[in-house]
Amino acid sequence: MELNDRFLTLQALLANHADVWRPRPFCVDTPAWAARFEALQAAVLALDDGQLAGLQADDAAGLAWVSAHLPALAALPALTAVTAYEARPLPPCDAHFDWGIPGRKREQIEAFAAAVGPLDTPVLEWCAGKGHLGRRLAMHGAATLTSLEIDPVLCAESVRLAARARRVQHSVCADALSEAGQARVNGQHVVALHACGELHRSLVRGAARGGAAGFSIAPCCYDRGVGERYLPLSAVASLDLDAGDLRLALTETVTATGRERRQLAQNAAYKLGFVALRRALEGTPYRPFRPVPAAWLRMDFEGFCRQLAAREAVVLPGTVRWDAWLAAGWARQAQVARYELVRHVFRRALELWLVGDLALGLEAAGYRVRLGQFCDRGLTPRNLLVQAARA
Repeated sequence: MELNDRFLTLQALLANHADVWRPRPFCVDTPAWAARFEALQAAVLALDDGQLAGLQADDAAGLAWVSAHLPALAALPALTAVTAYEARPLPPCDAHFDWGIPGRKREQIEAFAAAVGPLDTPVLEWCAGKGHLGRRLAMHGAATLTSLEIDPVLCAESVRLAARARRVQHSVCADALSEAGQARVNGQHVVALHACGELHRSLVRGAARGGAAGFSIAPCCYDRGVGERYLPLSAVASLDLDAGDLRLALTETVTATGRERRQLAQNAAYKLGFVALRRALEGTPYRPFRPVPAAWLRMDFEGFCRQLAAREAVVLPGTVRWDAWLAAGWARQAQVARYELVRHVFRRALELWLVGDLALGLEAAGYRVRLGQFCDRGLTPRNLLVQAARA
């Protein structure tokens, strides 16, 4: 299916089911769609823990289960299927390259470089960190390599690692969103591996006038830098989204261990227990609170609530049945997880809509564009790669 056709079809499906994926179960007792799809609500709440875990662990099975109640979603497997890029052979690395790169990140760099292939134009590594990707591309034949990074500490480390690897890699310390940073793209093939939110969208916003030779962009953290509303990159994009909507595309836990999944469940139970306690004390509906420090979530439930109550100006009574409110939190966590099973079947569709918006924006700026996967989702769920060359 053509990029534009896929985009418009996904957009129509997402718009028609916005009442299913937009409400955030953590924030509402019962999502609005429950009244519209009563059989689906009854079925999802009736799932036992084993059934739920099985559907959470298998995206295809989860989608098939929800599609039995929402038949229009049967189109999603075809709409969200993305071809993998050919992995071109890479020259071997010496021991100097691997130094200091975490294993999973190392594999992502290898997969990205293999999908991009040799580049015969000057390369600009966007939001480069320590310049690991740039050094790998330098080994793969990049003519000249410049790494752009805002953090001076990371820039210094990039210079040190390039010298250690005996590679020519020019490091520029600058804000990618600044005028000076944006000017750096002229004449370059820009590579961006998991540049967050507006850091990758800014490349597309400036593409028509920036003069880049091409782009290889693997987007990440779509919600970063969004103000009140998402600002589309293509003329045909019409979904009205806020940062919370965009976070739906980032909710996979495919790389999480069993221990990490259990910790996430407990974190949610703690927060939901506090929400229930605060509501009982104040009689007010749900209202959001800022992210809590990780150290608080390592406390027992009482310690967590006392810390959060102090920050949120919640006055606690002299006696609190902490065990009862923790039980209420776990009960809500079980309900929220089941409602989220329904919402989560839309996350890849939303991600492909966002990446499609990026790709169509580059097309409108005069580039030939390809969209594919540079690695398996087990390595990173943010595995989509947009490649663009001057038309």
